[in-house]
Amino acid sequence: MAGVAEGTIFRHYKTKKDLLLTLLSPLLSTLIAPRVIKDFDKVLNVSHNNFEDFLRAIVKNRMEFLQQNNALFKILIQEIPFHDDLRETFKNQIAKNIFGRLQEIMDSYREKGEIIPIPPFSSVRLTVTSIFGYFLARHLLLPEIKWDDEEEIERTIQFILYGLKPRE
Repeated sequence: MAGVAEGTIFRHYKTKKDLLLTLLSPLLSTLIAPRVIKDFDKVLNVSHNNFEDFLRAIVKNRMEFLQQNNALFKILIQEIPFHDDLRETFKNQIAKNIFGRLQEIMDSYREKGEIIPIPPFSSVRLTVTSIFGYFLARHLLLPEIKWDDEEEIERTIQFILYGLKPRE
């Protein structure tokens, strides 16, 4: 469509992967990061009745986002571990922002006595890895399995609650 021969493109980019990474890095900064953060703000900037409601809102929000952006999710998950510049962009523009805000929220639930008294970073890490692990299995590792998403989401939430709720 641009009237550029394929050979011309490959004089500048030796592989398709080089071309992808050259395009993906600026897209991550200018288009993807703001969209991810704006969409996640829908959960982070709303008051929730309790920690369980907060978890449900996060899982629902992220599930909807992944369903709308499944191809992007797969590309980022496959490329970020192997490309320092992409990882740094993701970390600086998305992860630090969201992790910082999640730590503040988790700290407030800890102060209310809804989660165990561990450092906010640890509670965020445990929560995020549990939710992310489900999404990774569901959308990347085992997408061909017939998933009962409602049941798996409920199990994931109960798993997090069991680990982080204070014992009576």
